[in-house]
Amino acid sequence: MGKLFGTDGIRGEANRYPMDAPMAFAVGQAVTHILKKKGHTTRVIIGKDTRISGYMLESSLESGITSMGGNAYLVGVLPTPGIAFITESMRADAGIVISASHNPFQDNGIKIFSGNGFKLSDEQEDVIEKLILDGKLPEMVPPAREMGRAYRINDVHGRYIVFVKNTFPRDLSIEGMKISMDVANGATYMVAPEVFTELGADLTVIHNTPNGLNINDKCGSQHTDDLRKCVLENGADIGLAFDGDGDRLIAVDEKGNEITGDQILVICAKILKEEGRLKNDLVVSTVMSNLGFTVACKKYGFKYHAAKVGDRYVLEDMLRLGSVIGGEQSGHMIFLDHHTTGDGIITALQLIAAMVKTGKPLSELAKLMEVFPQKLINVEVSRKPELSTVPQIVEAVKQVEAELKDEGRVLIRYSGTQNMCRVMVEGPTKAVTEKYCKQLADIVKSALN
Repeated sequence: MGKLFGTDGIRGEANRYPMDAPMAFAVGQAVTHILKKKGHTTRVIIGKDTRISGYMLESSLESGITSMGGNAYLVGVLPTPGIAFITESMRADAGIVISASHNPFQDNGIKIFSGNGFKLSDEQEDVIEKLILDGKLPEMVPPAREMGRAYRINDVHGRYIVFVKNTFPRDLSIEGMKISMDVANGATYMVAPEVFTELGADLTVIHNTPNGLNINDKCGSQHTDDLRKCVLENGADIGLAFDGDGDRLIAVDEKGNEITGDQILVICAKILKEEGRLKNDLVVSTVMSNLGFTVACKKYGFKYHAAKVGDRYVLEDMLRLGSVIGGEQSGHMIFLDHHTTGDGIITALQLIAAMVKTGKPLSELAKLMEVFPQKLINVEVSRKPELSTVPQIVEAVKQVEAELKDEGRVLIRYSGTQNMCRVMVEGPTKAVTEKYCKQLADIVKSALN
């Protein structure tokens, strides 16, 4: 059996190992056992997105927790950052999220937050993984009288809405602002519209009828075509696209152009710097960030640090280096002054606050960063050897880098959650970038299949 935890918890096709009922049961048991303290009942929050498989995994996790003597608190459908918030505010020992983020409905995942609202470290995940794979959990269960209970909590939406609304400056107003929103038939479908309606926005919402099978289906942060149309048809000031679990945001400006996570980072960091709130003058991004991001950081006088890909690594580096803002090109943004994890709704509110403060439309703010031509091709692979050990790939990358010189770069890495290799090239023109990216993708495909 291979490693269970990837860059964002355990993930896979639902109802198949490792994303099946026995695994969820074992995760519930392992988390409860590890957090057990003498004279204290372990309390674990369980929340989920809108996938049909969430019911099965929720019941299995609840069974695992209660069988090991813990109490399970079921909060139902709530964005991932909402579950982190509830875990911390209820002073629970852990929070478990059932979601595969932006993946299609047939996939699902399990990610775990500790009691302080931060994701577990690699070391903590290793301990849980060892417990599960050793097969010793059945020997650790307590006698029947010491088993736990399960509770359903019904008021979490209101609490989370108040929490995120409080991140929007009280002296600003979005009364009457036209906003189009795509909730991806996912976890934000109830709370996000309420947040913006309560703040007075003139709101149009699309893809907000989840049926268990349509999460992320041609909608949300990965597929912005419908949102762009909606923005243009309604004359909206901004379009907001969330992903299936609500921890990332991709925005669309009033002209229908998609705004990347890198651009949002630059806009928000510049405001923080001007207000003297950009701690250590530092922004944390990842190695996937566009070259234009680096150029913009230098231009506006803030330092930047490139973390490994994955919001957990961005967060680790932010905490280590003392930064309050960080994120990924894909739209994961962490505002540590406001929350312990990436939150799409909070990101949207900070971006809108920047528009209100500057009085500028989003298309104007987006120009703070020039986006260099970039091409990304996801290649499905049947194996994942260390890339530096595959001579054809190493040689091909060397050649392309020599051609691009200082005018571009190449990044090839495996997805942490899927059997995919991501091939990314940046270059001086669209044509050059696409040519080299396709060339490298073809070599990766033949070498790894």
